[in-house]
Amino acid sequence: MIRKIGVIGSGTMGHGIAEAFALNGFDVNLYDVNDEALNNALKAIKDELQLLVDEEFITADKVAPTLARIAVSTDLAKTVANRDYIIEAAPEKIELKLDLLARLDRMAPPHAILASNTSSLSFESMAVALTPERKQRFMVSHWYNPGHLMPIVELSFFGNMPEAIYAEVQAMYDAIGKQTVKVLKDVPGLVANRIQQGVAREVFSLIQNGVAEPADIDKALKFGPAFRYATTGQLEVADFGGLDIWCVVGDNLLKEMDNSTEANPALREKVAEGKLGLKTGEGFFKYPPEKVAAIKRQFMRKLIHQLKASKFYV
Repeated sequence: MIRKIGVIGSGTMGHGIAEAFALNGFDVNLYDVNDEALNNALKAIKDELQLLVDEEFITADKVAPTLARIAVSTDLAKTVANRDYIIEAAPEKIELKLDLLARLDRMAPPHAILASNTSSLSFESMAVALTPERKQRFMVSHWYNPGHLMPIVELSFFGNMPEAIYAEVQAMYDAIGKQTVKVLKDVPGLVANRIQQGVAREVFSLIQNGVAEPADIDKALKFGPAFRYATTGQLEVADFGGLDIWCVVGDNLLKEMDNSTEANPALREKVAEGKLGLKTGEGFFKYPPEKVAAIKRQFMRKLIHQLKASKFYV
């Protein structure tokens, strides 16, 4: 049984992964290359746990035990020495991943399952760093940001791993309330990111062509398709609407829609201007510096409310 978790990387994804496991009773070792990164991670976890208390998602008495279950270290060997499941959340650079995975293979116990949180690198490109024995205990476990709130985790099942080991990992994720997606083929972006990019491509195209203002385009998505998608998948939506109708509409619309194979010019122009979104104060919308903290908090609050509601639909 998996009980001891190692998380490698304490940044945006890593600290949320550690938090989710610790909140649900797992013993977690969290690694990063320096104390500053780890201190920032612990502060973020404390703030996020407090928001969960404020929104009555957890009770206040769960905060201290959750924090106590997270041990931080800048010593990689010490972090993974007795772990059952080790997930790396390092930057998406293949050279970095290969070096890290090779070191984890050497340092981790033979029984440990290694996982990568990659959202863009192929399984095989990373697995070359591992011994044949460890490759049977290696998988992609892709979380969505913020990790402590988003329910989805995509799990690879590409023929390298015995069914029993996969089932053990899936049971672990079930225990922390995650919805797992079993991905059967090693394709770029796995499942959720490919769906998301399909939506984003058309959204950016609508902006580029001046069809509507950004706020109205987001409103159309939030209160149209996304309103249903919060509780109903696309295939179920199609079944309810009638596959004959979807076929006719597809024939009429798809030839008119964006089919580009690279980032939209409107998006690329924003990047060139340094307008990267929340982190720079402006993207498609403006974010005054004095309001950024409140905007982030409200974003998290909406996800917490949605997470509460989603339990009814599982």
